[in-house]
Amino acid sequence: MHKDMIWYDKTLLITVLLLVAIGMISVTSSSLYYAENTMNGNANYFVIRHLIYLAISFLGVCIVLTQPIERWQKYGPYLLILGLILLVAVLFIGKTVNGSQRWLAIGPLTFQVSEAMKLIAVVYLAGYLVRRTDEIQTQIRGFLKPLLVLALITGLLLLEPDFGASVVILATSLAMLFLGGAKLWQFIGLSGAVASILGLIAISQPYRLERLMTFLNPWADPFGSGYQLTQSLIAFGRGSIWGQGLGNSLQKLSYLPEAHTDFIFAVLAEEMGLVGVVLVLSLFFIFFYRSMKIGREAISLEQPYAGYLAYGIGFWLTFQALINMGVTSGALPTKGLTLPFISYGGNSLIFCGAAVAILLRIDFENRLLKSGMVAKPRVKVQAEDSYATA
Repeated sequence: MHKDMIWYDKTLLITVLLLVAIGMISVTSSSLYYAENTMNGNANYFVIRHLIYLAISFLGVCIVLTQPIERWQKYGPYLLILGLILLVAVLFIGKTVNGSQRWLAIGPLTFQVSEAMKLIAVVYLAGYLVRRTDEIQTQIRGFLKPLLVLALITGLLLLEPDFGASVVILATSLAMLFLGGAKLWQFIGLSGAVASILGLIAISQPYRLERLMTFLNPWADPFGSGYQLTQSLIAFGRGSIWGQGLGNSLQKLSYLPEAHTDFIFAVLAEEMGLVGVVLVLSLFFIFFYRSMKIGREAISLEQPYAGYLAYGIGFWLTFQALINMGVTSGALPTKGLTLPFISYGGNSLIFCGAAVAILLRIDFENRLLKSGMVAKPRVKVQAEDSYATA
């Protein structure tokens, strides 16, 4: 009776695969010239590494798909503790790159803790929303307590410093708290307070203030502080509607620094034009819509943890994508954030892949419940224990 039933969200899977394919094309196009001139003539250096990261990410996806969602709920608090330990460790023994100490070196590999913390924060907060639903909906302290944990995470991230990851985690967490039932006035008040604090942090350091001033007028110093943004804007301008064609970007020829990482969207816009930009935006919109749909179905099936987890993943990856695209187009101040599924970067690909695997697993469990092949499990509300108050 169920043999012809589809057990996964085909639209979500195809959307992600298209984004990954666009990423592979963009990384290849944007990195060849740079790699040839910086990696002893090995033009395929970043392409090969990107393929290796994709293979590792695929292996991670296969592993995560086998894990029941209730396991993430059970071990969420322990993952949070592990993440905090790693955030402290990176401040003492982390590897410094371009003035930021964000990586733990593991032999020839590097591990970026902030990428892991984005997923860990979502996993933990989804569990908190289930344990403290009544408190969040009726008392301000239910809304404030998780913010103390998030403040600790943000503080440690800012010491690296990683302002971009802090913004993504806080924004995603506020969205999840609102969906978890927080009152509108609480959400607006706390969002305003968080935005004010982040604004003060943004102008507290000279280099952040310089980025802000550059964002307001990048052409004031086009060969100094505004160089990267002006080159990115030139790429967008050259792309026009139809683009210059794949491989025909000029900005990737050492005009736009390291164009295969955070500013890869500018090269994509130059080569694929407005059509390519709209395509990528549409794919992320579809990803967000399917994530919300999967989350809503889970909640309707009385699986609130899976629902909040799907919501959080959808908000996290879509919000990060919008920030990256806003930065490269000059709509937002410069932040060091990758474009999910597209930018070069092993840690980003691996944790984005894990997040998608969790979404697919939630959808799979939803379909099992709707088909009647498994009994609907009782919703488990954690008692007052060692971690439930956090």
